[in-house]
Amino acid sequence: MRYRSLLGPMAGIVLPYAAYLLLRSHASIDGHFAMPRGHFYIVSAVACLALVIAIAVGVAGSRLRNIKVSFLALSFVSIAELFMVHGLSTPNFILHATKLPGIAAQMSVLLASFWLWLSAFSTDHRLVRVLSKHQSRLIPAWTAALAVMGVTGMLFPHTAAFIPLNVHPLNGAMVALTIALNGIVMYRYYQSYLYSRFPLQIAIVYSSGWLIVAQLIMVTGEIWRASWWLYHFLLLASMIVMVAGLIRQYASNRSLADAIRALYTSDPIERITGSISPSVKALMAATEQKDPYTAGHNFRVTMYALKLAEELQLRPDELRALAQGTIVHDVGKINIPDAILNKPGRLTPEERSVIELHPVSGYEMCRTLGFMQEELGIIRWHHEKWDGSGYPDRLRGEQIPLMARIVAVADVYDALTSNRAYRQAMSHREAMRFLKDWRGTHFDPGCVDAWVRLCERDASVYQYPSQVVTEEKTVPVL
Repeated sequence: MRYRSLLGPMAGIVLPYAAYLLLRSHASIDGHFAMPRGHFYIVSAVACLALVIAIAVGVAGSRLRNIKVSFLALSFVSIAELFMVHGLSTPNFILHATKLPGIAAQMSVLLASFWLWLSAFSTDHRLVRVLSKHQSRLIPAWTAALAVMGVTGMLFPHTAAFIPLNVHPLNGAMVALTIALNGIVMYRYYQSYLYSRFPLQIAIVYSSGWLIVAQLIMVTGEIWRASWWLYHFLLLASMIVMVAGLIRQYASNRSLADAIRALYTSDPIERITGSISPSVKALMAATEQKDPYTAGHNFRVTMYALKLAEELQLRPDELRALAQGTIVHDVGKINIPDAILNKPGRLTPEERSVIELHPVSGYEMCRTLGFMQEELGIIRWHHEKWDGSGYPDRLRGEQIPLMARIVAVADVYDALTSNRAYRQAMSHREAMRFLKDWRGTHFDPGCVDAWVRLCERDASVYQYPSQVVTEEKTVPVL
């Protein structure tokens, strides 16, 4: 049953390739369609469209703080620019017959497959972490590099002869590498899809399968035959299905008026819900279904943390990361048995050890879904303590990321001032006394001092969240 959803992607590979083999084996139906002008216009138009889509996806990836989406944009760029060279170098149109069209087409698929392969890695992978630091510059730099390659190829087309991609064994190696890269992509994204059911994940599975078939046809097909034309449509379908997955996963359901209003809202709840992606909202919904208390708790902690972060003068992009990480900081509780999670009383040491697994569990879950390092740090380390006695990694002092230290203060403050099954809520004064007592041991002194200063200056900072977001009633609808 769990593999039934794999039938579609497998059919997506088998059926196009079977159609190709059928055409190849029957010369009577594998017609010869030598249309240089049509090829030029069709391929160039599709490539230009793909480039526009790639830029749009790249902007979305930057705003969503999701490096995986940026890698998808780089994949689109690779197909778009090199496939544009493929179209511009159509034999006997602008240039005479050269090897450039075939080489550009194969390189477009290989490089696109590389970026898809990289997107399948967890965001804490060493190479992904290095690239994440330059997320805003990746797309412009890669676009410029491919543009230089394309212009050079068009000005000096015969230099392509130095890259014999159509000669054995290099052409076979290209196919093998493309299959290997996309096979890994399909496996990893399908495994993630089985868990989270995100539309983008299954879209990438389909897309990678079609890239494999396209590469096979490029190497074995005969130019201008109907069977050869098939790979052009597969590349187009590959791009379309990824765009469809992105739209389904990230497009907002707001009306235009609501979206504009959200840009200028001063309501803290709207600011939070407007700053997080639908993927994060889906994780929130799953967590809240498991533990109803988490709904109000997540929102209050996020509101407290954002105010504290503003007091500490964090940048707008850091505030966005803080909101996305804090709102799901307890997502690992999904994997905790209900008998422990909702126990109406104090936990035994054994039960406490199970509870303490949730930061790592949440981290492992979110690192496969494209969360950036800042958000992952919040999820994994919000229970670390300044003196190194916290969990799960016993970090101390400034080894703990600042955002996690901020959330630690907000999280404990909310826990102390909320009713629990085994105790009544503390007053604000009592909770503040607790934070001050453990300043420099459990908590970052700078964060505690900033929270105290903020609350003394503006009582609404701690009063408003508790008034509008409660476990029993007012929980924002996502």
